Amino acid sequence: MTNPSEIAALRTHLENDLGGAARAWLDQATAEAAAHGERPEREASGPSATWELRFAEAGRRCGPGHADGARILLLHAANATPDTLARVYAQGTAAERRAVLQALPHLVPGPDALPLVEDALRTNDTSLVAAAVGPYAAEHLASHDWRHAVLKCLFTGVPVDAVADLPRRARGDAELARMLGDYATERSAAGRTVPGDLHRALRLTAPESPEPPSVPEAPLTGEEQES
Repeated sequence: MTNPSEIAALRTHLENDLGGAARAWLDQATAEAAAHGERPEREASGPSATWELRFAEAGRRCGPGHADGARILLLHAANATPDTLARVYAQGTAAERRAVLQALPHLVPGPDALPLVEDALRTNDTSLVAAAVGPYAAEHLASHDWRHAVLKCLFTGVPVDAVADLPRRARGDAELARMLGDYATERSAAGRTVPGDLHRALRLTAPESPEPPSVPEAPLTGEEQES
């Protein structure tokens, strides 16, 4: 799980950026979420808890640029369980689902939330795919599924920079190298451009980063020697 200092840093960042009304709303919303999180027996089985309604309205209250951060803070304050995260994800818009995916490393220490990652990877929404291949997937996604997630990024145009911990997980992965090579061959055979990100990911599958070959210096010509 993410270090609590990262949540504190996120809170400070939002408080510095938000205007007075949005900041007051965030304070109230996170307080409501924290009060709910202290009473897990109130896990919603009927109408949505108040903090979940605040979660849905975060974009309107804080602006689209700060909505993800506000929603992560709400989920953290509520100490959302995997069941809660699954419910909020299922009921949410694409933007709300993205925030749930981004919050997983903060809240779920084990693989219990992998079904949400797998669901996002079945979509063609690039924002969801990018969120799905974050630190939680890097830690918990099985090798077979992780390799296909890397390919999904290439299929949908999501930069491989979005794949958390790519150098570590790709290093020495011969099966990923084979899959990337096959994909490059298919695109070339179809007359399509092979994306630069594919070559980059393929280089990362080498067991070790090779040292660049040394280039021997060319002998000086007669004119160069005289000068």
